[in-house]
Amino acid sequence: MTDQVIIDGVPLRLSHPTDFDTKWIGHRELRLQLLAAWMVVEQGDLPMNPRLVGKPGVGKTTLAYATAREMGKQVYLFQATMDTRPEDLLVTPVVGEDQKIRYVASSLVTAMIRGGVCIIDEGNRMSEKSWASLAPLLDHRRYVESIVAGIKIHAHPEFRFCSTMNDDASTYDLPEYIHSRLQPQIQIEFPDKKEEEAIIRYNLPFCDDDVLEYVTSFLQRAHARNESYTVRDGINVARFALKLRKMTKQTKRRGPREVGANMKKAIEMILGDEALAYVPF
Repeated sequence: MTDQVIIDGVPLRLSHPTDFDTKWIGHRELRLQLLAAWMVVEQGDLPMNPRLVGKPGVGKTTLAYATAREMGKQVYLFQATMDTRPEDLLVTPVVGEDQKIRYVASSLVTAMIRGGVCIIDEGNRMSEKSWASLAPLLDHRRYVESIVAGIKIHAHPEFRFCSTMNDDASTYDLPEYIHSRLQPQIQIEFPDKKEEEAIIRYNLPFCDDDVLEYVTSFLQRAHARNESYTVRDGINVARFALKLRKMTKQTKRRGPREVGANMKKAIEMILGDEALAYVPF
């Protein structure tokens, strides 16, 4: 795999794909919706650019990454922030050892060139100015223009795109011309208890059954009250509870009282006093 390409006479150093071990454990229908959005049904059709919406920690990025990997594609993850600039999204100039300007392609542009999948994570933390630089990429034109490097970059036919969006207050509202390009919207809700058990077991295969039962019961009680605690929080609570158990040499299965003491301490220290309202016992 080449680490550099030349576009309109300008050498571009490419980024590396994101590689981590994960799988999607959740509703199969969500995966099918994402696959359908990325599908090309006949000549002249184009893939769509879905946005995955849900509370932080419900598995939006995991769904996109695992689905793309199942398709056999390289995945390029771009973490959006409130200070992301257009050049961060596209091409960044750097000064080489010879004091000459070099151009580095972002993970997004690298995915465009190589025909991979780009996931913009937490896209609604990004300003309109940055989204505007992607407008021609997200419609039938499928290209971006780097003002910094003075080049136009066309997307490979196999390039696919999606953005995750957190459903919380600390985000920007998307302008309509971007909103209409990020379709369809795939809504990801909290998983049910069985799915949460499977997710925590996958991430913590050494988790004791009593800790697993306590954490998932806590999460389900919180979900019922529309609290924002997610399975990611549950994994952190379970991990810390197991560490507390190990430190106090509670290596054998104990009764509900001993389990509850460790769990309550873990919930309090990970999520705060207010989360104790949802402990199961």
